[in-house]
Amino acid sequence: METVASGIAELIPDADRPESFTLLLDGAPQSHVDLTDPTHLEFEYIRRMAAAIDLIAPAGQPLRALHLGGGALTLPRYLATTRPGSPQRVVEIDGPLVEMVRRELPLPAKASIRVRVGDAREAVEGMREAGYDLVVLDVFAGARTPAHLASVDFIRQAARVLAPGGRLIANVADGPPLRYARAQVATIRAVLPEACLVADAAVLRGRRFGNLVVLAGRTPLPIAELTRRAAGDWFPGRVETDLDGFSGSIAPVTDSNAVASPIPPAGLFSSRK
Repeated sequence: METVASGIAELIPDADRPESFTLLLDGAPQSHVDLTDPTHLEFEYIRRMAAAIDLIAPAGQPLRALHLGGGALTLPRYLATTRPGSPQRVVEIDGPLVEMVRRELPLPAKASIRVRVGDAREAVEGMREAGYDLVVLDVFAGARTPAHLASVDFIRQAARVLAPGGRLIANVADGPPLRYARAQVATIRAVLPEACLVADAAVLRGRRFGNLVVLAGRTPLPIAELTRRAAGDWFPGRVETDLDGFSGSIAPVTDSNAVASPIPPAGLFSSRK
């Protein structure tokens, strides 16, 4: 247990898998890492993100990846293992957390992963255009995504650094009645119109709090294969393509009216500790 900039960080060993750990920040699960097998992904929303990443390019082909939000670097480790030689940059605002993860959870040998300590938006605004095939947006301050990363102004910057055929993958956490998620989908699609959602059916229907993965880009998505993979997961998910219906009349969010993602319900994470 250590005090980092985000709060109290704990690494909890996985009783079922040697050399596997869950990173908690103030009691909320942030990441799960299997040092022996980085392709083992414990959290269902991370598996959904990984499935989308797998379909960006042929198997094994390196991808230029930008990860906004680091945690225990689960997806960078996965990408380094499944697509060796992928140049990856991670932006994580919590410097002490980065030091702890590097020390306690060493990165795979020869992984081309550079970690920059800083604010995600400030970092992206200083990057060159079309420099990445993949941008992963998974930033949480505590258990909430900051408001300045939830506006169309920010999404334009994230899209600017994407190659023409690149993909944005965003983790959106919300619960009934999904006002935040609906607004985020409208916001992302205002810039990257080809998009879909992947989530548990109960979350998509607004019955419980959870993670919704948004996959977006400028070119058509591999919906059929993504649907097959989501349905075949240990914890089956659903792919939603009717995003006009999902967002309804909600307008894209701007810097002037952006808000942080909702606070998770009390006790949501108690069973995962």
